Amino acid sequence: MRMKKGRRKRKIKVGRIIIALIIVIILIVGFVFLTKGVKNAVSLETKYIANDNYTVDVFSYNTEENSLTKDTTIVRGSKVSVNVSDKITKDNIDYVKIKFDDKEYYVDATKLVDDKNKVVLEDTIYVRTPATLISDLDKSTISGFASKASSLEVVGYDNVDSEGKVTTYKVKNGDSEAYIYGKYVVFSEEEAKANYEASKYDPIHSQIKNTYNGGEAINLDFYPNEKPSFEDNKMPSNVYSLYLNAGVLGNVDAYIEYAKTTKINTFVVDIVDDTAIGYESDVMKEISPTSYANAINSVDKYKEAIDKLKNAGFYVIGRITAFKDSYYVKDHEEDAISKNGSPFLHNNAYWPSAYSRDVWYYKVALAKEAVKLFGFNEINYDYVRFPDRMTSIENSVDLQNEYDEDKTQAIQRFVQYATDELHKLGVYVSIDVFGESTNGSYTTAYGQYWPAISNVCDAISGMPYPDHFAANSYGISEPWNNPYDLMYNWASDAVKRQSECPTPAVIRTWVQAYDVMSHVDPNGISYNGDNVKKEIEGLYDAGATGGYITWNSASSLEKYKLQKSAFDIDYGEVYNSDNS
Repeated sequence: MRMKKGRRKRKIKVGRIIIALIIVIILIVGFVFLTKGVKNAVSLETKYIANDNYTVDVFSYNTEENSLTKDTTIVRGSKVSVNVSDKITKDNIDYVKIKFDDKEYYVDATKLVDDKNKVVLEDTIYVRTPATLISDLDKSTISGFASKASSLEVVGYDNVDSEGKVTTYKVKNGDSEAYIYGKYVVFSEEEAKANYEASKYDPIHSQIKNTYNGGEAINLDFYPNEKPSFEDNKMPSNVYSLYLNAGVLGNVDAYIEYAKTTKINTFVVDIVDDTAIGYESDVMKEISPTSYANAINSVDKYKEAIDKLKNAGFYVIGRITAFKDSYYVKDHEEDAISKNGSPFLHNNAYWPSAYSRDVWYYKVALAKEAVKLFGFNEINYDYVRFPDRMTSIENSVDLQNEYDEDKTQAIQRFVQYATDELHKLGVYVSIDVFGESTNGSYTTAYGQYWPAISNVCDAISGMPYPDHFAANSYGISEPWNNPYDLMYNWASDAVKRQSECPTPAVIRTWVQAYDVMSHVDPNGISYNGDNVKKEIEGLYDAGATGGYITWNSASSLEKYKLQKSAFDIDYGEVYNSDNS
């Protein structure tokens, strides 16, 4: 049966109306959702977590109970999205909703800032570790000293790390401004006064005697210090090193050729050894022109030698004598240990005081220059101490003690300053100490206390030369003629001292590579390959396994060749296989 034409048209018309209505509804619903999304998008703002501490508490909200519960913490400096229209007020504090890591929380609105450079809110900090104040971070110039538990007014900072910690603060220092590294400060005076793990370390260091006026061990700092491992500058796990003075660098090819026939992987090269000046340094030209005038090598000749060592694949360490420097004293009598107003000659040398910050700056500036010019992997400081054998005359000399410090404090603080500044260049710092410093009963008269130094530097290098020990040391009648026994006993003490600080350095030891001195024993043994090998085996058997450096002041290649059997051994590999 055929439908009438009019009825069919009406049915089509109704269908079209229904379709149109559906489209309108879809458009309206879409518009509502779209405008709602736009509204939400507009209400989200980017802000940064800020606080006067490293982290900020954030909360979850229970709508039924109208309550906030702490959920987690977020590190200050973190970027978050903030819904400014979603706000809750509790106890007169406004909390706003934020989104962080795809999760939503509520946070105190005062802990949010628009500028990432304003996330640090503390206006006062307290010194936890006595620290050097720096006036110019690029030059490492020193403007003062901040004592433990002192307060500093914050006027700025550089950046905040992934843990919310400030790398460097700018602070008020009297009428001027200076910088202090954030790792040395805390947010309360009470925390600043505390010693690190006092229940563990205070009983150890409080029992150390100050027999020779070296200092009170309990007054030193034993907070942990990060030991870096630079990605493009790896320190060998076992350093097997020959020492080269600056006078033999013209013959460096012969040393390289010889070293390649052995397991030697490192060279220690003098930058300055008191009056033996490695090269014509611009730093010396400015600060100690007498040193500059007496340089052994030109910059080009010195660089040629260091480049050859590095290109041959060796790890290269630059050695600097810190507080024995007659030329510097000639140029700066005001920094010298003096007597009756004049520099004091001690053991045929003049000593700038280890208390003098100008000397600190000079020795670090030399190191920085050498690293930049020659690419040293590490800087080694020797004579990091006050003069020895001065106990009987100490009251009659002026040590220039500006900050009223113990000797041990000055030495540890110099090491802190040097490592801070040189780590920024991606190089390691090693410190030489007398063999006596491993004793566990007193601080030395010249300011070296093993745990305090080891806790800060990257490698600590004792100098336990057997012929420097008195008869019957460690119960050995002639230590100089018994290299294994002497080194084993000494290294056993060194290993004990390592446990007395939380971040001990690598033990890398200077070994005697010269014959027993005639004034010690005219019938003393020759330190040939077998006896040098015994020294090293004594170290490794006792657990001092960071390697060795040969001390032969003449850097005699002929003597090194006679000792080859000691240098042919990879001690780390031997001892690792023995312990596996």
